[in-house]
Amino acid sequence: MESKLKATIVDLIPPALLRFYRKMIMRYGYFGNYANWEEARKDSTGYDVEAILKKVKSSCLEVKSGNAAYERDSVLFNEIQHSWPLLTALLWSASQSDNRLDVIDFGGSLGSSYFQNRKFLKHLENFHWSVIEQKNFVECGKQHFEDAHLRFYYSLDECLAEHKPHVALFSGVIQYLQNPYELLLKIKQKKFRYIIFDRTTFLEHGTDRITVQKVPPEIYPASYPAWFFNKNKFLDFFLSDYEIRAEFEALAGKIYLDEITAYDRGFIFKAKE
Repeated sequence: MESKLKATIVDLIPPALLRFYRKMIMRYGYFGNYANWEEARKDSTGYDVEAILKKVKSSCLEVKSGNAAYERDSVLFNEIQHSWPLLTALLWSASQSDNRLDVIDFGGSLGSSYFQNRKFLKHLENFHWSVIEQKNFVECGKQHFEDAHLRFYYSLDECLAEHKPHVALFSGVIQYLQNPYELLLKIKQKKFRYIIFDRTTFLEHGTDRITVQKVPPEIYPASYPAWFFNKNKFLDFFLSDYEIRAEFEALAGKIYLDEITAYDRGFIFKAKE
C-alpha cells in the first residue's frame, strides 16, 4: 500500500517541479541527452573499472557460501527478489522444449540471474546456463563460480561452438552496449527460439536517447552510458521473425528523465514457426 501511495503522489507532481527537483537535489540516476555514445563515454567512468568486478565478486561469493540469499548489481539481499515474469518465461520455454533449458545470458555478470532462479530450474533434465561477459568477469567466473550447470564465455561464437542454446536472455544489459542493434541482428540471424528481455529502459515517444547513469557510491562508484530505446522501433526490429508473447513491468517501473517519463520493461519473444 505504501509503495502504491508514493507512486500516486509522484504522478501528481507537475513535470516542471519534477525537473527542478531532479536538477537541484537528485545526484544519481540517468542524466543528459547525448549526441553520440562517445560523448557519453567521455562524461562517465565506464563499466570496465576494476572496482565494479571487485564488489560484484565479493557479493557473489557471499551468496555462494550461503551467507546471503541473493545479489543484484553487487547489492546483497536476505531474500531473493524474483522477477516472476522472467522465471515464468524460462519455465515456459523449457516446458515447450522437452523439459530442456539452455540459456545464453548476455552480460550476466557472475551469474546473478542464474543464482536467482536456479532452485526452480535445477530439476530440469537438461539445464545449461551460459554467461557471456567482459574478459575480467569471465576469468573470475571460471575460477570461482562455474558448476555443473553454469559456464562463462568470452563471446557468442565461443559458446555456440560447444552447444546450442535456444534461449537468449538480456536482463538489464542491452541498453549498456554501444551498438545494441548490431548484437540483436546477430541474435536474430542465429535463430534463437526464445528471446527474453528484462530490466530494459524504454521511451514511449521520441527517438532513442543516450544518457549517463550515475550509480550511488554505496553500490559502487561508477557511471556509464545508457540507452533509452524507442519502444515501437525496438519491437518493430523483431516482428518480422518473432512474435511477442508477453510484455511486463520490470524492476524500476517508471523512470523520470528530465521532462520525460520512461519505463523499465520486459518482453518475451518466440520465433515464428
